[in-house]
Amino acid sequence: MVKQISILGSTGSVGRQTLDVIKDFPEKFRVLALTGNKNVDLLAQQVKSFQPELAVLTDPEAARELSRLLVGQKTRVLAGEEGLLAAATYPGTDLLVTAVVGFAGLKPTLAAIDAGIDIALANKETLVAAGRIVMEKARARKVNIIPVDSEHSAIFQCLQGSGPGQLQKIILTASGGPFRNCSRDELAGVTPEQALQHPNWSMGAKITIDSATMMNKGLEVLEAHWLFSLPLTAIEVLVHPQSIVHSLVEFKDGSLLAQLGPPDMRFPILYALTYPERWSNNFSKLDLVGRQLGFAAPDLEVFPCLAYAYEAGEKGGTLPAVVNAANEVAVAAFLKRRIGFLDIPGVIRQVMDGHRLQKDPDLDAIFSADSWAREEAQRIIGTISGIS
Repeated sequence: MVKQISILGSTGSVGRQTLDVIKDFPEKFRVLALTGNKNVDLLAQQVKSFQPELAVLTDPEAARELSRLLVGQKTRVLAGEEGLLAAATYPGTDLLVTAVVGFAGLKPTLAAIDAGIDIALANKETLVAAGRIVMEKARARKVNIIPVDSEHSAIFQCLQGSGPGQLQKIILTASGGPFRNCSRDELAGVTPEQALQHPNWSMGAKITIDSATMMNKGLEVLEAHWLFSLPLTAIEVLVHPQSIVHSLVEFKDGSLLAQLGPPDMRFPILYALTYPERWSNNFSKLDLVGRQLGFAAPDLEVFPCLAYAYEAGEKGGTLPAVVNAANEVAVAAFLKRRIGFLDIPGVIRQVMDGHRLQKDPDLDAIFSADSWAREEAQRIIGTISGIS
């Protein structure tokens, strides 16, 4: 039977790789809906290659240009949040791949869950900001949430076949990014170009900067907390520069299981698309001959973003959404050279300190906290860059 797939964020790194995987199995998958932000030319190419029924660009002017490029095509074109929600809930979708970046993934993911559509989750911010609400809805609707991030996919795979109550601890591995051996003083003059040079993975700009600050790992800790129903004290991070062991689980008898593979996102993407089956493929496989695997504790003084994420998770409420929003704004400002690399954790810290925590927030409170944090982060960045 053909599985019908819709992809939010098909023009981004994970979205493009998802389509690469689907292209290898033309008789197994059919693409129903694709969405992007502003990349008109790429989405037009994807539409012509995969012939989806719906294509969406969230930027209205870009969507109008897409419509002009697709004259004569059967694909319907929509724009904005309305289009994103239409793609997320497109009738007939068996699996929605949520590969949009940031807080923007929350609404469409919730809409898909309400529609009873299974989720292949590559948007960690959805669970960071509103994990309790999202997971409760998924359980109530009996919707499967299958992780796509390599670390969470590794944990998910290691847990297959284990009974309830067997899991003791999760160990998330982190590459450490391009600056894992740097001192704090050495990070002061880091440029966007340097921070975008990840040693192992090919990713989009935002997640690559998050990897360089280790905020990406902090967000993954919070995601794992909700995905696997473990307290934060049972989630450990180890720096593993080779990016071969994608994560480990420790069971209550002390046994460890790890999932290994090349640093290639097509492996966890394919597993999410085919779960619970495993399919043969032509991806380059891991050769362990001559490999050395190393592990070390992260340096929280040099990379405080990881500690901030743990703190936000422990305090809970609206604080994780606030940390995520402040980070998104700070990373964007760094990429535009408005602030320095070390200003990213500085902005996050100031926003955290100024936030009035609300426990057990509903969705309205989470969206309000997100908006407040973005405005506050912009204000702080203005004082740093001298632009009010």
